[in-house]
Amino acid sequence: MIKAVCFDLDGVYFTSKGFSSFKESIMDLGVSKENVDHILHGEPMMKFKRGETKEEVFWKETIDYWGISKTIEELMGLLVSGYEIDQSVSEVAKKVRENGYKTCICSNNFVTRIKKLEEKFGFLKDFDVPVFSYEVGITKPDKGIFEELIRRSGVLAEEIVYSDDGEDKLKGALELGINAFLYEDFEQFKKELTKLGVKIG
Repeated sequence: MIKAVCFDLDGVYFTSKGFSSFKESIMDLGVSKENVDHILHGEPMMKFKRGETKEEVFWKETIDYWGISKTIEELMGLLVSGYEIDQSVSEVAKKVRENGYKTCICSNNFVTRIKKLEEKFGFLKDFDVPVFSYEVGITKPDKGIFEELIRRSGVLAEEIVYSDDGEDKLKGALELGINAFLYEDFEQFKKELTKLGVKIG
């Protein structure tokens, strides 16, 4: 029996356009796609997501690398400006919680984004168990981050359902016996939850 419903953030709880909008904003400043991707999709970002680089250091080095005349605070504004909550998914999160399920987050993420999105949306109040890579020092698909999810949720692996829009991120969860599936769209998401017996109405 499912006791906890776990959500990914980018591409599931938040619409997929948020981070891509940030990348476009940086390229509009004259930074090449190659240099944007080097930071945001390369080892600098992975180290940041594992909590290995301090926040201020990461952004100072990023500004220097990109050669842009923006303050850290101005970059933060660009970072969150394109983000929107997928209201359909948000309603499911609220509804399953009302129905007695624990609501969880398991996300490869960096401290700045979570801080600023929380300031903008106050979304963390809808979740009982947030697990962020920068806090635990492990990123998906490593099963270590999912072991932390199991530990913090206080339920068994087979009592958790988890959906992610990146199929490669599911490996560790599946290895541990978590009910994990690829998020394709909202209707498919609802059907998968219903198949597992989750009450979403």
